[in-house]
Amino acid sequence: MIKVLCNDKIIKVSGHAKFGDYGNDIVCASVSSIIYTTINGILNIDKDAINYEDNNELIIHINSDDEIIQKLINNMLVLLKDLERQYPKNIKVKESKDVIY
Repeated sequence: MIKVLCNDKIIKVSGHAKFGDYGNDIVCASVSSIIYTTINGILNIDKDAINYEDNNELIIHINSDDEIIQKLINNMLVLLKDLERQYPKNIKVKESKDVIY
């Protein structure tokens, strides 16, 4: 299962959807497309608005309160939640006001 945990400053994405075979998983491909399109869009607007680490899990650090950046992040979360509704066994999105480690 892909797990997305986020608050106002950090978004963490980990796991694998296991919907299909590795390399042919439409849920994983959708998540990757949504997230990396958002990352690239944000960085094209403001290269300092976010930074991210992509190792065993993807961690996005949000450094900007800019309205456009926030709208892009919110749009990304709406799209991921839509995937969660369609594939509840493969992706879970959780928003929290708490600190994320």
